[in-house]
Amino acid sequence: MTAPTSRIVVITGASAGIGRACVEAFAGRGDRLALIARGRAGLEAAAAEARKAGTTALVIEADVSDPRAVEAAAEHVERELGPIDVWVNDAFTSVFAPFTEISAEEFRRVTEVSYLGYVYATRAALRRMLPRDRGTLVHVGSALAYRGIPYQSAYSGAKHALQGWHEALRCELLAAGSGVRTTMVQMPAVNTPQFDWVLSRLPKRAQPVPPIYQPEVAARAVLRAADRPGRREYWVGGSTVATLVANAVVPGLLDRYLARTGLDSQQTDQPRRDTDPGNLWKPVDDREDHGARGRFTGRSSGRSPQLWATTHRAAVAGACAATAAAVALGCYAGRRR
Repeated sequence: MTAPTSRIVVITGASAGIGRACVEAFAGRGDRLALIARGRAGLEAAAAEARKAGTTALVIEADVSDPRAVEAAAEHVERELGPIDVWVNDAFTSVFAPFTEISAEEFRRVTEVSYLGYVYATRAALRRMLPRDRGTLVHVGSALAYRGIPYQSAYSGAKHALQGWHEALRCELLAAGSGVRTTMVQMPAVNTPQFDWVLSRLPKRAQPVPPIYQPEVAARAVLRAADRPGRREYWVGGSTVATLVANAVVPGLLDRYLARTGLDSQQTDQPRRDTDPGNLWKPVDDREDHGARGRFTGRSSGRSPQLWATTHRAAVAGACAATAAAVALGCYAGRRR
């Protein structure tokens, strides 16, 4: 199936990380973009990259935890660019700390951005998509939507909430026979700047739990989901698949494993610096662009065989069938000798 071209695509969290990589991916296809985030420098740099690729990029500074700001952003997009075809929800924030060391205000903030931000953005999108009976919603999720991990209780809770909300919303759209589609992309550990930005009370500097993937891998999955939103969700990376399968089969064993390894696997050997910035309450990239990638490029993979296999099922099935046929033919020939 050939994907549509020249769509109008909204991306939240577009100034850095996965959202920033999505800007490059959609711009490379010629889609016209609206970029939403808090950091002005990051947004302007992302827009410049999109324009260099030959497409339009509208910059909107907004905090997705404010439903009025998100509604105003959606109105601005349709007034400047036209009807929204695809809305990608990616904005988030987090706190790395034991649950008892996260204040009520901090927990609320993570929830408002990383969960309710998706809800508010989707409401704004649906107000416009439902009357037209078309449009696609792509929610950037995580393996943590199914499997909570220690020292990320606020983020794990937000991702679990997203999963339940997404499932309920999808059922309602199906029940209504709507032409609007919603899908979710569950991500592995990704090399983004968040590990230098996240508010952390861990003794050492934060890191993604290996294996680590480049944000461009995640962006390719989001692009695929936007093109083929009929699937309820996409899993990215072999580690995501292994984690979700293990959690479904032996969740208690996984609890104990993460209790033993969760702290060390989320930290480097370097002590945490008191001077590290935090983006919980204000953007870090408001004056300086930080791009899509973090500081783990040397340890990150730019490809995912699992993602290729899951998005090319017909080819994989054909190869498996051909292999099985060859084996069977070989066995038959051996018996004939």
